[in-house]
Amino acid sequence: MIIAANLKTNLTRKETASYMEVLDKSAQKSSQDVLVFPAMSSLDTFKSSVVVGAQNAYPTINGAFTGEIGLEQLNEFGIKTILIGHSERRHILGESQTFIAEKFDYFKEQNFQILYCVGEPKEVREAGKEAMLEYIGAQYEGIDTSYENLIIAYEPVWAIGTGLTPTLEDIEDIHQELKKKSSAPLLYGGSVKVANAKDVLSIENVDGILVGSAALCVEDFCTMIDFAERLEK
Repeated sequence: MIIAANLKTNLTRKETASYMEVLDKSAQKSSQDVLVFPAMSSLDTFKSSVVVGAQNAYPTINGAFTGEIGLEQLNEFGIKTILIGHSERRHILGESQTFIAEKFDYFKEQNFQILYCVGEPKEVREAGKEAMLEYIGAQYEGIDTSYENLIIAYEPVWAIGTGLTPTLEDIEDIHQELKKKSSAPLLYGGSVKVANAKDVLSIENVDGILVGSAALCVEDFCTMIDFAERLEK
């Protein structure tokens, strides 16, 4: 399974180094694929078995793009994994599907492992399954769903950071539908925490989890890795 942590705008450089040190000890005892996306200022060449990815980057080598980082900066740290399409980039920072697809194509050409996020807001969820699938389907436009280094994460927007989660039956249903769109590993994200991670990981067609705020406690994140390890035995 794939167990991923998006640390967002949290933890200092020093705190992240300590986090990675603890996490590495857990990851080395596990057969799971562990990914961590630290804050930009905390990127480094960690000596770790954990895959470190970028939460965002501009589709360029370098240039006049204030506040962004490009391929040159990622190469400095040996980073070849990137998170693209997260709902916070879409809804808070205004990234369009056209730009997201452009970014996807750029990093695909660079042979990056891409963790691509899709998901619906609450009003779309409440409009029914057909509307929800149509909305999520639009987030696949311009995306090469057969790309060999692709991981997809389904994150219902209304569940991110709210403590709310769909029912296990709802997660199973949407994952079954999304598996028809791509054979890539499909993660679930959206208020995943220690209390529900084991149940979520047990669902058919859930190939792992993308964890946000609950991953900030490294011991909790390590517990989730251990859940996945036990389920595979």
